[in-house]
Amino acid sequence: MEFRPTVAAKRATNLSVRGDLVDAARAERLNLSALFEWALEQELLRMKSRRWRKENAAAIAAYNRHLQGHGAFAQRRRW
Repeated sequence: MEFRPTVAAKRATNLSVRGDLVDAARAERLNLSALFEWALEQELLRMKSRRWRKENAAAIAAYNRHLQGHGAFAQRRRW
């Protein structure tokens, strides 16, 4: 799941947001739709990363054990 600016169809969505936050954002002339899209993308990427780390935890642990026992290739090979 890779996110990048795209020309995707927009869909109206109802959100409930604290009034003081909306007022402050409007006072700062923030684009709430763009800010929400950015925040949603960031959260989805964070969740994807967490899921990947969990799914690959065993392989990562095995690789780390290998490095501890044998070192990295670049450490063994001195140019």
